[in-house]
Amino acid sequence: MAMTSRARSLEIAVQDLEGVRTALAVGANRIELCGALGVGGLTPSIGVIEQAVAAALDAAAPSFVHVLVRPRPGGFVYSTDEVATTVRDIRAVRAAGGAGVVIGALTASGDVDRAVTAELVAAADGMQVTFHRAIDAVDSPLETADALIELGLTRVLTSGGAARSIDGVDTLRALKAHVGDRLQIMAGGGVRVGDIGALFAAGIDAVHLSAKVTVDDPSPSGPGGGAQSYDRTDAGVAAEAAAAVLAATLEA
Repeated sequence: MAMTSRARSLEIAVQDLEGVRTALAVGANRIELCGALGVGGLTPSIGVIEQAVAAALDAAAPSFVHVLVRPRPGGFVYSTDEVATTVRDIRAVRAAGGAGVVIGALTASGDVDRAVTAELVAAADGMQVTFHRAIDAVDSPLETADALIELGLTRVLTSGGAARSIDGVDTLRALKAHVGDRLQIMAGGGVRVGDIGALFAAGIDAVHLSAKVTVDDPSPSGPGGGAQSYDRTDAGVAAEAAAAVLAATLEA
């Protein structure tokens, strides 16, 4: 049985159907479905989105699949064409039955891009919307959180501006105290199982981790490309994370 989402929830970033099934099996509350985690994540293929939604529905978890919609690696200042691509991808996620999308757009001055974000929220048309770690690049996370609330977002994924969430715990605590129940605060960025209790003790609502392991690929690889390793969701780490979230819930 999946854990309750009240105040303590677990999100696992996965890249494929195997990862979706692993996250379901350990009782995660939701996934962030993405491609190319090695570059911070990109929009996954429509095929894997459809597979993920089907697996979630089979498991009676209709709110499980949240899809990262990010058109390219690099920063978060997007051209008109990139915004248009992102809008199309969000609509495709909704048509495929996704429960939510994960987005992030900034201005050249380093503030949340209100106009673009409003356009993306409108495209989501009722789906939950998470603002990703683009917030960790802004000067004022509290003011940004206020803007996200005004724009109608559901939650924000943040490390508190640090390389690892546990090192940004003071900012996470301040963010949660500032927004209260108006916006969910989800800690993500270098989260280890041993950090989970301390992160929840700061008052946050959720933790996010990839629970990934790098495995060797024995397939032949020629000069045209093809890495000799790839990432997959580690079932053991995912289960340990779920157990740590459950323990934090019971202690609350």
